Amino acid sequence: MSIEKVVLVAKDGTPVGLQEKMQAHLDGTLHLAFSVLLYREGKAGREYLLQQRALGKYHSGGLWTNTCCSHPRDGESMQTAGVRRLMEEMGIDYCGELDDVAQFIYRAELDNQLVEHELDHVLLGRVDTLDFTVNPEEVMASRWIPATEIAAELANSPQQYTAWFGTVFQHAEAAFITR
Repeated sequence: MSIEKVVLVAKDGTPVGLQEKMQAHLDGTLHLAFSVLLYREGKAGREYLLQQRALGKYHSGGLWTNTCCSHPRDGESMQTAGVRRLMEEMGIDYCGELDDVAQFIYRAELDNQLVEHELDHVLLGRVDTLDFTVNPEEVMASRWIPATEIAAELANSPQQYTAWFGTVFQHAEAAFITR
């Protein structure tokens, strides 16, 4: 089994090296990441597919978050990485475009003495119909939820979401205003 590495970056996004994934999360080293949000137009307006992270994940287990997220491999495009992780986490064979609508840097101290310090790209993809079976090692539940309900839940009980999700959601919603 190969050691998973993340791409370290400067604040402007310039790659500056590689580091073993868990060490980067122990050290809080700035690295590349992406957050995919799939959406559809439903009866209640725009709905997003969210996942609840499996309890056995190395951090943020049991929290709700975007459809999937991870880190691109060295030399891998965000689009390719997003499609790869949609299959690995959610069992989704996605053939559409993932639009890179925003990027932001955040730093969050998490459980298990880990730190996320990421330059996170928000990847947005539309679906009309979707059949999938989640990977139970990655995901304990999933649900389609209207944007208005997400906004209300983030305002009333943000602790049920991952540290990065609120910002991902804001950028996704802002992308529809500028379209």
